[in-house]
Amino acid sequence: MPALRSVVDWQWENAAAGSASGLATATFSHPLDVVRTRFQVNDGRISNLPSYRNTPHALFSIARNEGLRGLYAGFYPAILGSTVSWGLYFFFYSKAKQRYSESRKELSPGLHLAAAAEAGTLVCLCTNPLWLVKTRLQLQTPQDYHSYSGFHDAIRTIIKEEGWRALYKGLVPGLFLVSHGAIQFTAYEELRKVLIGLKSDEDEIDVAETLDSFDYATLGASSKVAAVLTTYPFQVIRARLQQRPSLGGIPRYMDSWQVIKRTARHEGVRGFYRGVTANMLRNVPTASVTFMVYENVLNILKLNRRNL
Repeated sequence: MPALRSVVDWQWENAAAGSASGLATATFSHPLDVVRTRFQVNDGRISNLPSYRNTPHALFSIARNEGLRGLYAGFYPAILGSTVSWGLYFFFYSKAKQRYSESRKELSPGLHLAAAAEAGTLVCLCTNPLWLVKTRLQLQTPQDYHSYSGFHDAIRTIIKEEGWRALYKGLVPGLFLVSHGAIQFTAYEELRKVLIGLKSDEDEIDVAETLDSFDYATLGASSKVAAVLTTYPFQVIRARLQQRPSLGGIPRYMDSWQVIKRTARHEGVRGFYRGVTANMLRNVPTASVTFMVYENVLNILKLNRRNL
């Protein structure tokens, strides 16, 4: 029983640390998330969204024309989604790692990849409705007379006008985006092993004493860059699928394949990377903060548990 209790405590410590890190990072980076989303859906066709030259121009224009409310459009579902996602991700990920390591001394990169993919799939299925609502709220402007008044109104209206299945638009590219977390966590774990090996002596086994906050931040940023560069096109596809249909109920895109064909034909490779600058500015620093907060909160929780 004590061993089982210890395992459960460890899993929930990972969930708590993950939730805290997600909440911290989503709060200060949200305006860049709004900019990224608006760039992602800008396919050059007729749209009610204004055009922006670059990320600074977009931030300035939104602040001037829409105020703080525009910069923080979709903030509630973003905070909720980020907190829930990170909490569930770290929980599922640690649980998968524990299951895979039962008969092994050390997990291979392939098993780290499998654990991250498993966690990402479960999180995607749980949170897709939150990300859809966030995207639609971020794409609203003051000129939209047929707009959602907030998160709960968006949920009710989507179900009423489009049915509950509409809440899962963009799920397919979202599932492909599971590879993002898999790449990031695998890179993080492997780089972490290397760094611990470089900084620790042979008889030193306490990771909390081996690595510091700067190390965690560097590891988080490095792993994020690799993941963003390889998976960003799936984010563009998902955002374009999650746009609100026209007043006649006609979606801008019917499915992922249509998005891929139209984007490739009219915009080329560049179209699949629209908004990537804002994405990097948002996610590389926040990945640093996320893993720094996560590892430090986890170390504090472990220390407190040891002292009980």
